[in-house]
Amino acid sequence: MTRPPLKVHFTGGPVPLQERLASYVILVRLNRPIGILLLLWPALWALWIAGNGHPTWWVVLIFILGVALMRSAGCAINDYADRDIDGRVARTRDRPLAVGVITPKEAIGVFVTLSLIAFGLVLLLSWETVLMSFVAVTLAAAYPFMKRYTHLPQLVLGMAFGWAVPMAFMALTGAVPPIGWLLFISAVIWALIYDTEYAMVDREDDLKIGVKSTAILFGDYDRLMIGLLQIAMTGILLLVGIKVGLGICYQLGVAGGGLLFLRQQYLMRERDSAGAFRAFLDNNAYGMVIFAGLVLDYLVVGD
Repeated sequence: MTRPPLKVHFTGGPVPLQERLASYVILVRLNRPIGILLLLWPALWALWIAGNGHPTWWVVLIFILGVALMRSAGCAINDYADRDIDGRVARTRDRPLAVGVITPKEAIGVFVTLSLIAFGLVLLLSWETVLMSFVAVTLAAAYPFMKRYTHLPQLVLGMAFGWAVPMAFMALTGAVPPIGWLLFISAVIWALIYDTEYAMVDREDDLKIGVKSTAILFGDYDRLMIGLLQIAMTGILLLVGIKVGLGICYQLGVAGGGLLFLRQQYLMRERDSAGAFRAFLDNNAYGMVIFAGLVLDYLVVGD
């Protein structure tokens, strides 16, 4: 049996503590951790490649915690930016800021607090990685506002989500080699894929209120454009494997990811909101399959 989504109901009076805590959980999307996972998978890919299959465990832990914190911070600033929009979109009309349970000032406070905690973790790494973290927080803060000015906010999201890749290489090797930037490009393309699928869910509402997205930009060619991006990402990941010297396990992982991309195209065949959302959710399995192939390949080589 499917559990009902976590919601808050604001009646205009004092908000009970339990409901207030639930509203903060919703604000940072801890009730929907897929965003954390989609940000985490490319970071793990990068850490394993940069660490030649044996990344330093405490650096991995720092990145896992940092990813969770920055994704949560990004959700808070996103809801602040969309506080006057979310109430007009079916999928987001019950968000805490939209219904008034959390104030805009509180959302900014959550963003700043979580960002500072994440920055404290980064301080445990090299000073070059610390400098790169400023780019990460700038991209995270800028993304929510891009949908007002460009049809490519998903590109900014991809840069924000993918920035963990060069940071991982810098943290473990002291530099970002060409392979690191190639993997970064793949992460940006992947975000264009899954966030376009996500934007397809809200396309009708976004058209009415004037919000921009790649789903609107691509129009009737949305599945075609996503398909071309999926082909490009598959090719880049295969090229990464060749340059790093990865073998059959990694290649099978990329092939499995390709099958998942085909399934996403099938799920979107009617170009309806429900199918697009299922395709979006499918990307968590994609990231996991690529990582599993990568880890197994290093284990086989290690043996």
